[in-house]
Amino acid sequence: MTYAFADDIADPIRPGWEMIAAEAPRLAQSTCRYLAQIEVTMRPNTVSRTDHVLAGFCQHLLAAHPDVTGFRDVERIHIESFKLALAGRRTSNGEPLKANTLRVHLGLLKVFFDRTVEWGWDDAPARVRIFGADMPPVPEPLPKALDDASAARFMAAAKAETDPVTQICVEILARTGMRASELCDLASDAVSCRSGAWWLRIPVGKLRNDRYVPLHPRLVELLDSWTDSHRHNSTGLLITAAGRPLDRHGVARMVRRVGRKAGVGHVHPHQLRHTLATQAINRGMRLEAVAELLGHRNLKTTMAYARISNRVVADQFQMVSDKVDALYADPEDDQETSGMRRLRLEYRRMLGNGWCTRPNELDCAFEAICEGCGFFQTDIEFLPTLQKQRDYAAAHDQPNRQHLFQKLITGVEEAAG
Repeated sequence: MTYAFADDIADPIRPGWEMIAAEAPRLAQSTCRYLAQIEVTMRPNTVSRTDHVLAGFCQHLLAAHPDVTGFRDVERIHIESFKLALAGRRTSNGEPLKANTLRVHLGLLKVFFDRTVEWGWDDAPARVRIFGADMPPVPEPLPKALDDASAARFMAAAKAETDPVTQICVEILARTGMRASELCDLASDAVSCRSGAWWLRIPVGKLRNDRYVPLHPRLVELLDSWTDSHRHNSTGLLITAAGRPLDRHGVARMVRRVGRKAGVGHVHPHQLRHTLATQAINRGMRLEAVAELLGHRNLKTTMAYARISNRVVADQFQMVSDKVDALYADPEDDQETSGMRRLRLEYRRMLGNGWCTRPNELDCAFEAICEGCGFFQTDIEFLPTLQKQRDYAAAHDQPNRQHLFQKLITGVEEAAG
């Protein structure tokens, strides 16, 4: 990379930082030094995003706190001021920044301070000024997968697609679960036959890991056809009709176009990844295998798809749904049949000092003390028995039972007038 140099500092200044360097050379020098360090180990997108965030923070300091000439001058008040500025910022549509955008800005800034403090830089603040509580909470929405009917229509539209580039890109995304960025980096010779089965080598992607995924016969056919018709492709990658390498924006447009033709609305490439994972888990694929297929490092990420179709919850709910419905049944329903009347009479099981009205569908929650159950009913006929039960409990130092029977006696006496 070619750097421009400021007159009053020795370290190189990155393109785009000249204006900040003119007003606050120490801020620019420390930032560019940091960016040069992370450029050695981090992905270009991460470096670019960090560059953008740190530039925004420096510009805020210059505008709102011109007395700050270096990062060692940064105090907590400056961080709080920057948070408020971010919260007040609006997009081109007049909308506030999303929580994830705020989290990225503050997170990258926090990492910058954490590292410079840890590295012992002269321009680092005395201690870290940003804390975990500054970050907006991470939402955990369910993955937005297509339902089975919509997925079937989408795949039919993809198969009927006349543009071969769109067809192969969309079907690869849908049948492998790969990310759009991984598709753009996919080598044309990524297909291999191992132990009689066809596999696709997905290149190093978001998590810096490559992996092999099994290939559907349909994809083997499409990729063979592609290779035969593009033998003179000099890039070694899948290319557009114009001969240029794929980019994720073009891939997103292909997916949206197929989604519109299928009549399923707006579909984005990552939604196909969610759909494949959901379909696999719904049909019994182990979470570990799904994680390997998608290239997840953490099984917690894969668990999000299990939340969409939790069979344990569904099975347990089905088991108790009839019993729950019985709670809302009207025992005096005029439309009930004579058979249902007989069942209702059976529900009124006689007890020594009352009767039980619990529906048969419901399990009994009390093994012995029925008088404490909400389904227990009694009346004036059982008053002498209830009084004997109360007196017995009082004589044997059982205050809880004494209170229970006294409450039942009081209710019977009040009902009798």
